Amino acid sequence: MTPPTSPSLNWAWDSAVDDEKPLHDGSTRKMSQQRSILMSALRCWQRLMVSETDCERTAQGPQSRTRHSVAAGALDALKELCAVSQSELPDTISAFTKMVEVTPTSGKGDQVCFPTPLREQETTAAIKALEACAAAAIAKLRYGEETKRIQVDTDKVSAFLMSAYISTLDGMGKQDSRIKDRIPDTDLNRAQSDLYRRMSANLYSTKNPGEYYHIHGSLDADVTLQMLGLPKDNPDMTDYRTIIDYIGFAVKQHTAAELDALNLAHRQAGIQALTWPQFQSTPHGKALLDLPPFTVRPNPSDAHCTPPTPFPPPPHPTTTNPRYALQGIKVLELCRVIAGPTIGRSLAAHGAQVLKVTSRRLPDVPFFQLDVNTGKHAVHLDLKPGSSAADRATFASLLADADVLIDGYRPGALARLGYGPSVLADLARQRGKGFVYVAEDCFGGTGLLSSSSSSSSSSSHEEKEEKEAWASRPGWQQIADCVTGVAWAQGEFMGLDEPVVPPFPMSDYGTGALGSLAALVGLYRRATEGGSWICRTSLCQYDVLLMRLGLLPKAEQERLRREHAESGAGFFELRHCDSVDEVGRRALEGGEGSGRIMQEAWSEAFKGVVRWPREAVEIEGLRVGHVRTARPNGWDKEASWDGWEEEIGETAAKMDEVSL
Repeated sequence: MTPPTSPSLNWAWDSAVDDEKPLHDGSTRKMSQQRSILMSALRCWQRLMVSETDCERTAQGPQSRTRHSVAAGALDALKELCAVSQSELPDTISAFTKMVEVTPTSGKGDQVCFPTPLREQETTAAIKALEACAAAAIAKLRYGEETKRIQVDTDKVSAFLMSAYISTLDGMGKQDSRIKDRIPDTDLNRAQSDLYRRMSANLYSTKNPGEYYHIHGSLDADVTLQMLGLPKDNPDMTDYRTIIDYIGFAVKQHTAAELDALNLAHRQAGIQALTWPQFQSTPHGKALLDLPPFTVRPNPSDAHCTPPTPFPPPPHPTTTNPRYALQGIKVLELCRVIAGPTIGRSLAAHGAQVLKVTSRRLPDVPFFQLDVNTGKHAVHLDLKPGSSAADRATFASLLADADVLIDGYRPGALARLGYGPSVLADLARQRGKGFVYVAEDCFGGTGLLSSSSSSSSSSSHEEKEEKEAWASRPGWQQIADCVTGVAWAQGEFMGLDEPVVPPFPMSDYGTGALGSLAALVGLYRRATEGGSWICRTSLCQYDVLLMRLGLLPKAEQERLRREHAESGAGFFELRHCDSVDEVGRRALEGGEGSGRIMQEAWSEAFKGVVRWPREAVEIEGLRVGHVRTARPNGWDKEASWDGWEEEIGETAAKMDEVSL
């Protein structure tokens, strides 16, 4: 692993803002209010984030460095990630870590930018570095050429972690009210658009002083609201603070234990906010500490029964058709929201054909599709038994040729539809080619925890049952952040004696990166060892890795507190009960900007110009990047592996590299 180079002092947004920018169709449209705010914030951050010069760094030396370095921290995190994941990594992949360089695009990119004490940038940079190492190992296997340089850009990692908040359509972002008219409405149960129902997914105090519980109505608030004795709809309630007080009062009638019993009885997502030491003392916490952040294990129903599966024949690289690590690999993605679809988005950036399969009956967050559907095709198929024989037949034909299946649903849900690991193994043996099954969920440990303890005592048996019970619980990013102690660490950083869910869905994106890494390792093992492979990761496993790396140094935390307080965004006025949307909005206004991190292209599906963060890694000799823009769920009318278009060529992609 190469030491980080000194960051450049060049800024990427020194020119004046043009509030009227010609679009690709030749029309002129006023810049949205959100973009204006973002530009102002970026310039503010530029003034705040002044780097040390090269000569200052040289004079100080590595031990006397006074300012915290994200790049150096990322390399340390990479060592730790390799150590705790040693059982899952072939040596041929680990060997490429010596080729890794971690560098920022801009002078400020080597500094922590988010108002959090957590090493989010460093952790995710390490994961993306190891993902690139796996891609390099696959390329060596396929093309016979060894990569000599892997670069991870910390600015682009930062953008990746808040991708949903900075992606835009014709300049309109997530919090622009006009965007809802441009994206198909998949919020079927108004879990996002109705503020009262939206706040059914939030952190509240309980009946016991100092105790907090995160309820979560998921994508349908009905059950959670009604189990609290509240109406599922309340049209007269539209004020943010009034809604918080109203729902908070209902939650406060119960202890955390009582709320947990209600959640389990009604099969809802919800959890008590624990500190890191409290989580480590739970049976599930102890079990996850013994697990790597991701696992890649042989499918017991096809443990090397099928022969090694070579990658498709290498294409002939040209200027317009460069080599990708995963070119010719077919991926079926059955996921919603962020973490699971991020796995598919990353695999698409490595050249895989990723087909996202959803149903018209299933809700999803509309805006997130502008981000996580990048690089894919997207079709609607109803796979519920008895619903559509034709759709299930179509899926079966797709599955027959697929290499990877990504499962982002509650543990066991896909198996109940008839597409679990054992069914995939049966199909693998029939066709003589293994499957790579990749599962992402909230709590982690499915199928892995019952064997983690060898004790036969009754207490051990009870612990095993509790481990398995938690493994099968539903959950989301906020749930994982609360149960693992991440939220308590955030709250204490903000000077509070209460938990606060950190800004941006960073655990979602970090988990998606772990899933992509696991999939690449699974494909490598299928090619070299044969058989089918089960790859697993979870939001909690990402958070455990994050917390194991420790918090940022106190001096760095103080710098972040001071600079974000001076921004005037009011971030430190937030409390435990403020929504993730509000936390993210204020962090964006007062947070760190990045340089040349975005690219843009015309999206035929969205009928506009989409901007999204560029991939965070560069691999010598390989192309990493998308060849098609995002599209809404179900936009492609033909469910097929044939005739996929390429909207973004290599030359066009380079020309479309832009700065915020």
